[in-house]
Amino acid sequence: MLQVISRYLLSSVLLLYFIGAQAQDDKEYDSLRKIRKPTAVRIGTDLIAIGKTMFNSPLSGWELNADTDFGRYFLAMDVGSWSRKDSLNNGYYENSGQYLRVGVDINFLLKDPDKNMVFLGFRYGRSSFDEKLTYVTSLDDFGEILTVSSNPKATSGWGELTTGLRVKMWKSIWMGYTARLKFAASSKGNSEMQTYDIPGFGKTTKSIYWGFNYQIFYRIPFQKER
Repeated sequence: MLQVISRYLLSSVLLLYFIGAQAQDDKEYDSLRKIRKPTAVRIGTDLIAIGKTMFNSPLSGWELNADTDFGRYFLAMDVGSWSRKDSLNNGYYENSGQYLRVGVDINFLLKDPDKNMVFLGFRYGRSSFDEKLTYVTSLDDFGEILTVSSNPKATSGWGELTTGLRVKMWKSIWMGYTARLKFAASSKGNSEMQTYDIPGFGKTTKSIYWGFNYQIFYRIPFQKER
């Protein structure tokens, strides 16, 4: 999976280079470089999250995505629900919660009349969730003891660097991907147990976490377009 994401990131960087070189001699879309009144909103969902839920992955949930344009700058927001249940050697871990990401994407594809995107961006994520760890401890004199540790009403925050594509497929239907470099996660909650998995971020065993979304969008213009 990491190799696939790395290839997408590399292809995006190379595409940005050629697009930037091509756009320097064209003034028709220079106005997009300035902040402008938004023209439309795109609303979509992550197909990977739907697939994981349908095929009984340890991770299940859904995610809704939206963005709106201000020239070359796009205000972006993601809202999702996330639950995980992992089997352990002597028990299992489970969590459930919601998350929100808000940020800005910068479009480097200014010359395209179809308003396709190649972008770099940033997100700030917040999550609220409950988690529980259930495990069995074997003692010589007392047999097996079932122990439950919980972390209710926990909260977390983190940052993300993003890159990706948005491509018009047909009329108002768009598809694309978002690759995420997640970092600097911090959690607050009950000190009874250390947070293991943060909804919207991932497992805390990694200080830097890769994320990938394959998305489909429906674009809704604010006024009739020519």
